[in-house]
Amino acid sequence: MSTAKTTSKPKVALYWCASCGGCEETIVDLNEGILKVVEAVDIVLWPVALDFKYHHVEAMKDGEIAVSFVNGAIRTDEQAHVAKLLRRKSGLIVAFGSCAHTGGIPGLANLTSRSEIFRTSYFESPTVTNPDRTEPRPSSKSSGKEAHLPRFWEQVHTLDQLIPVDYYLPGCPPSSDLALKAVQAILSGQLPAKGTVLAPEKAQCDTCPLAKTRVPNAKIAHVYRPSEIRIDPEKCILEQGVLCCGPATRSGCGELCIRGGMPCTGCFGPVPGVADQGANMLSAVAALCDADTREKAEAMAKQILDPAGTFYRYAVPASTLGRKKG
Repeated sequence: MSTAKTTSKPKVALYWCASCGGCEETIVDLNEGILKVVEAVDIVLWPVALDFKYHHVEAMKDGEIAVSFVNGAIRTDEQAHVAKLLRRKSGLIVAFGSCAHTGGIPGLANLTSRSEIFRTSYFESPTVTNPDRTEPRPSSKSSGKEAHLPRFWEQVHTLDQLIPVDYYLPGCPPSSDLALKAVQAILSGQLPAKGTVLAPEKAQCDTCPLAKTRVPNAKIAHVYRPSEIRIDPEKCILEQGVLCCGPATRSGCGELCIRGGMPCTGCFGPVPGVADQGANMLSAVAALCDADTREKAEAMAKQILDPAGTFYRYAVPASTLGRKKG
């Protein structure tokens, strides 16, 4: 009779808050690599793929889950409840993707208000017919029964604005190879100090395949949207007048957008030591503008049709701005 001892695999949870679902695709895109992950861990929560319930997690001991990968920003009280639950039940929490890391695309909602969002979505959109002006309510009764919906918060929060986060895996979505390396590092225990972003520390411009084409002291006289110009794939995109966020964005994605002929939009978050990614990018653009008078500077500024959405596309909640004031 064998006396070999069986050892339980570390428990892993994956959860999806306010996001598009692309971070879930990163896991799927591991392809055969996901089989190695499944062999090494016991997935105890993954609502998009497996039929586990919240009460299964609630029944676990505190700290029983080795690591939880939480993607998405926090927008509702349900998301906040599950994030806090996973923090209590997990040894490690990884903010997985731009939305959990810096607020992501959902964080742009902080530039407006809850009431404005509801008015547009339920009353004013051209495809909406709502003569009774009905909008979602946290609770309502019908035929003597009460139904509940998550409460929609006034603003979007990053994950670490709600719970302590141990590690960050940036990107919209994170690349599959970075995700796999992060899992392997966690399982091996070979992790850097808590609070580390699990991605290279260089800026996109340092690893960009077009870096060698940059012209010293180059200036731009006009700002273009990508649809307004034929981008030369052999020249620095920013020096062509298209706003590429490479100077202010951490590397690690493999420069996929740039290699595809499009500008970096900033999804990997700020480079180390930078508190406000948008302000950093704004400074980089200002230094390149060929504007030696106030009038020229104002004219170039008007060419940037959506400054907040350009410089802070993924980072409004994490920025010093945080949200629209007033």
